[in-house]
Amino acid sequence: MITLEINSKAIEVEEGTTVLEAAKKMNIKIPTLCHMDLHDIRFMNKHASCRVCLVEQEDSGKLIPACATFVKDGMKIKTETARAVKARRTMVELLLSDHPNSCLTCARNLDCELQKLASDLGVRTIKYQGEQSTYEIDDNSHSIVRDANKCILCKRCETMCNEIQTVGALTDVGRGFNTYVGSAFNDAMYETTCTFCGQCLAVCPTGALTEVNNTPHVWDVLHSDKTVIVQVAPAVRVALGEEFGMEPGTIVTGKMINALKYLGFDKVFDTNFAADLTIMEEASEFVHRLNNGGKLPILTSCCPSWVNFFEHQFTDFLDIPSTCKSPHEMFGAIAKTYLAQKLNIDPKNMVLVSVMPCVAKKYEAARPELGNGAGKDVDYVITTRELALMIKEAGINFGELGDDAEFDNPMGASTGAGVIFGATGGVIEATVRTAYEWITGNELSKLEFEELRGLEGIKQTTVDIDGRPIRIAVANGLGNTRRLLNMIRDNEAADALKELLTSKGIEATDIRVFVAGFSCSGPQFNLAIDPAKEGDYSVEIDGFTLRAEQKLIDEFGGFEIKHFSDGTNSGIYIEPDIKPQSSCSSCGGGCH
Repeated sequence: MITLEINSKAIEVEEGTTVLEAAKKMNIKIPTLCHMDLHDIRFMNKHASCRVCLVEQEDSGKLIPACATFVKDGMKIKTETARAVKARRTMVELLLSDHPNSCLTCARNLDCELQKLASDLGVRTIKYQGEQSTYEIDDNSHSIVRDANKCILCKRCETMCNEIQTVGALTDVGRGFNTYVGSAFNDAMYETTCTFCGQCLAVCPTGALTEVNNTPHVWDVLHSDKTVIVQVAPAVRVALGEEFGMEPGTIVTGKMINALKYLGFDKVFDTNFAADLTIMEEASEFVHRLNNGGKLPILTSCCPSWVNFFEHQFTDFLDIPSTCKSPHEMFGAIAKTYLAQKLNIDPKNMVLVSVMPCVAKKYEAARPELGNGAGKDVDYVITTRELALMIKEAGINFGELGDDAEFDNPMGASTGAGVIFGATGGVIEATVRTAYEWITGNELSKLEFEELRGLEGIKQTTVDIDGRPIRIAVANGLGNTRRLLNMIRDNEAADALKELLTSKGIEATDIRVFVAGFSCSGPQFNLAIDPAKEGDYSVEIDGFTLRAEQKLIDEFGGFEIKHFSDGTNSGIYIEPDIKPQSSCSSCGGGCH
């Protein structure tokens, strides 16, 4: 344990604690901007790039960033000295000197951390006249608007995109004053590996990353002569209340429906109806694959961000996901056909608006394959925030609305099973429950998920369906999704390895990765049956113990044993995490 003083009060904390964390334990607030504490996944962004959290270290007389300075025994810290406060104010003024003065029209007005910090520090004038950035605004996607002029280089979005979600769409561009967070080759977001998951928007402290605002389009159609219907995702009825100061978790279904009617929507439907269809479709596809030797595992396909991630980064697995549309797109397809017929409306004169919890649905609705001769299945997607904005624009007193309103029929009824779609694993749980009942004739009472050891955010369970053990896994977030898909790859490779060994009459579980030799392309790797040796690095995969000398792990970061099949030939190959570098010039060396 480490003992230190903060503002003349002693505190004892664990080694590895930052000054900021220690201060929090004492209920001392130190302002931050670039700092990001994702406590749910035990991840912290502490680049110390903004320098807003500067505090004074008494013994050295230095100003230090609280978020990135680890405590030391006997350390004495002052958090509110005139020098520290002045330095923080200077940092904020410098940030503002290169920041657009468009707060009143910014999407993050009154919800901007830089704006609030400037107010808290009493910044009323900007002493410094910086050279204003003039980057082109990237508003070419259907989901995200990127305005690098408002970027303060906190790196929150970059950390979220690269380290947590593992998407790799954002990076530093330029040098010095001309540095900003953008994309490789300065491509528009829709041209990158961006999945439009929206997590970068959630952590951006300013208006550098915002969602595409579809409310003007929705207002236009509401004031037209078209029939405008709306569907609402289950999560919205819980989140919407927070936009109006209600306690988190307050269900406002009735008030929400009344508000939508006041806004001018002709029909208000529950996406839960289509969620039931999704459950039936995915369960049917799962049962068909299970009974007919189809491709397994099957992966749910309800999240457009997840589908986009899959299409970009796991193209060898494109035959695994379910072929089902997401619930709101299923609803759109039915609304523009069945419902239009029932209401005696030409589908071309019907406009469908989806109220969804995430910006990825905006991108999904624009996919060209999700439509028919009547146009897109879903015309516009707005988020919970956009719906709240429309309600405020219309001057509706949300809190005073009645709670008795109900969804319209015939597509307003549902089993309620779709409510769990908002939780990680909800779709697969509902699907497995349905498949279990179809196959066995019995009801599956509960799925007992357990976290996979050493892999946070991934859970698994096994369900016995008519004597067949079915393994189910659930991943939370795209970073954990990558881990899960790599585990599937590992298992496929392990199965291929088992088949190879069996065909040669070999019974062995200890497999070693070793360097077989060198060529102009660098070191060549191979596998051998070999028992454990002192100092080995080892890992267990599906009944195999894979081993390698620790120095190879240190040099190449680890290895993947991959399975390939092109329909005619199949086999396994070894790929290091850190690719060997080759620079051969007629055997002049430099093979690695």
